[in-house]
Amino acid sequence: MNKDIKYFGIDISHLVFDVTDSSGNYYQFKNNVNGFKKFVKHLDYNSHCVMEATGYYHYMLAYFLQENSIKVSVENPLSVKRFIQMKLSKIKTDKSDSRLICEYAKQVELKLWQGNSKHQLECLQMTRLLSVYTKQSTMLKNKIHGEEVLGNPSKVVTSSLKSSLRQVTKQIEKVEVALLILVRKLHQDVLTRLKTIPGIGNKTALMLVVLTDGFDRFKSGSELCSYAGLTPVIRQSGSSINGRARISKIGNQKLRNLLFMCSFNACKYNKACREIYERIVAKGKSKKLALIAVCNKLLKQAFAIAKSGLIYDDTYRSTLVNI
Repeated sequence: MNKDIKYFGIDISHLVFDVTDSSGNYYQFKNNVNGFKKFVKHLDYNSHCVMEATGYYHYMLAYFLQENSIKVSVENPLSVKRFIQMKLSKIKTDKSDSRLICEYAKQVELKLWQGNSKHQLECLQMTRLLSVYTKQSTMLKNKIHGEEVLGNPSKVVTSSLKSSLRQVTKQIEKVEVALLILVRKLHQDVLTRLKTIPGIGNKTALMLVVLTDGFDRFKSGSELCSYAGLTPVIRQSGSSINGRARISKIGNQKLRNLLFMCSFNACKYNKACREIYERIVAKGKSKKLALIAVCNKLLKQAFAIAKSGLIYDDTYRSTLVNI
């Protein structure tokens, strides 16, 4: 802990946010621009604000502080929760949480929050909307199938469901086109080169660029795999615990699910992925474990292609994946 830094633990909710500083002072402000301006009056260049990633509620304050050149860290809620449990606190209030977040800030190594550019924010909003529309489309298709199975479906019900499905399909197509245009403005070259990797199609390449912010935030393929939650967690302790290694699943679930769906095609058409899949299965390991290894390989290939400026080629794949 840097003694010159004054930490501010922030517990934020929909309407207000509670603050406790490292001197023990407690404040409460409204979660709006007026509240942000009042809070900033208590801060200076030595201030470091720390909060949890609480859905969407923390974004406005985090961006406001960043724009005012205040150091901000947005921490994983699970890390903060484990710290609070370690303290054996029997009190659970917004005030006590802000105090414990401040204590947490003093004792851990914090990373500064980067936020997203306006371009990336718009891309992510479109991605979330596509996710909503895709779920609605699946629900409507299942409902139509269910009505048809009855044997004597209502024409009114079926017509209404099919009309809704057509509207949702049109919206999906509209948003996908808009997202592609937006991504091409900054990442056309990366997008084109990613599609040279066997097993990665147009939609997958697009989503990889969006979910990784054009791969700009990552320094290595291993760091990217960790971000996706694909790194193994080893469970060993003494002679009594020797569990199987499992992936952490602490990471970007959308990215992880996307890669898992791609892994099936990658096993067929991507030579490096097929080799690692066959090697793991030949050792008697489960096919699911082999597919997870393929996900790792595929993601590292994508990172290497994005960073190298080259297109995929089997003859130099072993060099690329080590980038």
